[in-house]
Amino acid sequence: MREIPFTSLQFPLYELLKLRLSGALGRKPLYAHEAAICGSIAGGFSAAVTTPLDVLKTRVMLDMRDPTLPSPSLLSRFRTIYVEEGTRALFAGVAPRTMWISAGGAVFLGVYENVSLQPSTAVYQLLPCIILRSTNDILHPDEFQ
Repeated sequence: MREIPFTSLQFPLYELLKLRLSGALGRKPLYAHEAAICGSIAGGFSAAVTTPLDVLKTRVMLDMRDPTLPSPSLLSRFRTIYVEEGTRALFAGVAPRTMWISAGGAVFLGVYENVSLQPSTAVYQLLPCIILRSTNDILHPDEFQ
C-alpha cells in the first residue's frame, strides 16, 4: 500500500536531483557521496509525503487483529482517522520515519551508484576479497567472472 507510492516518488526524484547536481557541478557521473546526498533527500521527502499511507497501513493492520470486527475500507478508515483525530494523526511519526529513511536512502542509493559505476569490482568493494563457492572451494578475485 505504501511501497509503490513511496518508490514512485523516491526514484524519479533521486534521478532528478542527480541530474540537477551533475549540471550544477558540470560533470557526470557523480561521486558516490554526492549520489548519497541525493538519495537521502529523495528518500526523506518521499517518506514524509507518504507517511499518511504508512499510518493508514498500520491502523488497518491493528484493526485486523480482532477477526470478529468487520474490516473497514481503506478510504473509510482514512476518513475516520482524519475526522476523529485530524491531520496531525495522519503524520504521526513523520520525523523519525523521515530521518530513518533519509539515512537508508543515502546508504542504499550511494552504494548503488558506486556499484553501478564499477560493476567488475563492485563485489569486492562490498564483500570480502574471497567468495566461497562451497565449504572446500575458495574463489579468488582473479577467477571471478
